[in-house]
Amino acid sequence: MRRRLRALGLVFVLAIPPGAHARPVPCPDAQYVLAGGPLGTGVGSQTIEIGARAGIGAACPLGGTVSRRTSARATAVSVRWDSCPGFTGRVRFKGRVVDGCTHLVGTVRAPGVRASVDAARVDCGDGILEATAPAIPYVGTTDSLATHVLPRWFDDAKFGIMIHWGIFDVPAWAETVIDPADWLGGQLLQPPDYGREFFTHIPYVEWYQNTILIDGSPAQQHHVATYGASFAYEGFRPQFETQAASWSPDAWADAFRAARARYVVLVTKHHDGFALWPTAVPHPTRAGWHYARDVVGELSAAVRLRCMRMGLYYSGGFDWSVKPGPVETALDALTVMPQTPEYIAYADGQWRELIARYRPALLWNDIGYPPAADPLSLFATYYNTVPDGVINDRFTILPGQTHHDYSTPEFTVLKDISAEKFETVRGMGRGFGYNQNESDADLDSAETLVRLLVDVVSKNGNLLLNVGPKADGSIPPEQIHRLQAIGAWLDVNGAAIFGTRPWTHAAGVTGDALPVGFTAAADGRTLYAIVLGTVGAGEITLKDVGFKPKAVRLLGGAGRVPASVSGADLRLTLRAAPPAAPAYVFALTVR
Repeated sequence: MRRRLRALGLVFVLAIPPGAHARPVPCPDAQYVLAGGPLGTGVGSQTIEIGARAGIGAACPLGGTVSRRTSARATAVSVRWDSCPGFTGRVRFKGRVVDGCTHLVGTVRAPGVRASVDAARVDCGDGILEATAPAIPYVGTTDSLATHVLPRWFDDAKFGIMIHWGIFDVPAWAETVIDPADWLGGQLLQPPDYGREFFTHIPYVEWYQNTILIDGSPAQQHHVATYGASFAYEGFRPQFETQAASWSPDAWADAFRAARARYVVLVTKHHDGFALWPTAVPHPTRAGWHYARDVVGELSAAVRLRCMRMGLYYSGGFDWSVKPGPVETALDALTVMPQTPEYIAYADGQWRELIARYRPALLWNDIGYPPAADPLSLFATYYNTVPDGVINDRFTILPGQTHHDYSTPEFTVLKDISAEKFETVRGMGRGFGYNQNESDADLDSAETLVRLLVDVVSKNGNLLLNVGPKADGSIPPEQIHRLQAIGAWLDVNGAAIFGTRPWTHAAGVTGDALPVGFTAAADGRTLYAIVLGTVGAGEITLKDVGFKPKAVRLLGGAGRVPASVSGADLRLTLRAAPPAAPAYVFALTVR
């Protein structure tokens, strides 16, 4: 804009800098860490989140009525909650986001409470707390949902942690004689027994309620001998809630961050139907069948505070508090899944509540969804709320029969590179929940798990590795050890995992027949050859690499590694043996 001024008969032209009168840009949605003590009582929180919705951790779950006004110097914020678990009566926050959107100051008021807020923004740098709204809102049709592109963060993440924790951790009992990998590749659907042996001897603790209903099963025999024939599964609830009172979400989040996981998936409701958040959706048959403590909210805040994404698992197909089993064969799944209008409204209501309240980065459904429900409408709501969210393939009892972003093979290793993004989900042992019958020797070693991660990533997958805490919320030391070992390996070799893409082939061998996994940097400039075995000083031959790289480095090593070619093979020379590790990564500069 120009303004002409006349002075002394001369015309002066004053140029106003472009944008001088542009509207100030509002501060983005963000999470802030309080400098003082926690806000709220009983379920206090050390974090506060301000955006289209606002929340004070578990003390005030995401929601409220939010008003924001932006000036050149600050964004003024006003939030009102009608009720919150951590306060009595209505709660109000008035404050400002200042210092370049990095600092939140203000006051929280509630009956009997007036607390000052002084908090610093959590800066994760990759949109964990914010995503651009879709230009055209999604609708509940296959064509509309198909326009959703797999978000890069999920493709880059590669490693996540799942948590199975609930009432089933009080008995904490399952057999360990069955290897699920022998059954979950399709054998469950084979006649004439359709998996009867698997369900009778299932190694999943979280299926305890079902297994004790199977006449003659070892789990039933154990239950009768230990607790008595008349003791119902629901009787474990008081013990779980008493022990779970000592649970620390920060301890979990610290352990997952130390493992270098990029996302977390919490089981919010397993097949027993017990919800780990104070749901407001009425249960159709068993009032109050949920935990009063907001495990989902507390863990979500702790995970995001450490710059990991938070996903939520929900058993949509089975709910034994509505329709109990037993499931004795795979065919029983068709009859045990609740189909009533009341359950459909309940499952749909809970999923929508989880989306609105916690904005999960992943919707991780299990065992299908009632056929009469409308999952496509749910998906549209989810994408419009969390545009960079992802949906798994288990909203149908046979996975992949409706819209999804990725597949979820369980305890299954793919044979080659998959064109579709997948996520291998499995426990450290043969199940998911904590099993008192599993010893350290029953769990896969840290070395095996690192090599599994390499194998999965080389084939276009993510590894979702389960942690099974005890009823008191503590993660057993043998599981912590494995998480720490994976994290230590990733600290040195993470460049070969995070943000990579499959190469032309996933696997190869050395001249000594050691397996090799291949990944490639997203920009195509580096190929990573990951040797899954012990490497010593001297010559190492990588078979069938097919080119001579410009340079070779051993991640964690010093200097370049001398290299030469012999036909299609690449010969490398190590002057000294590297420190012991589960796998060794050679970075080959392509261009």
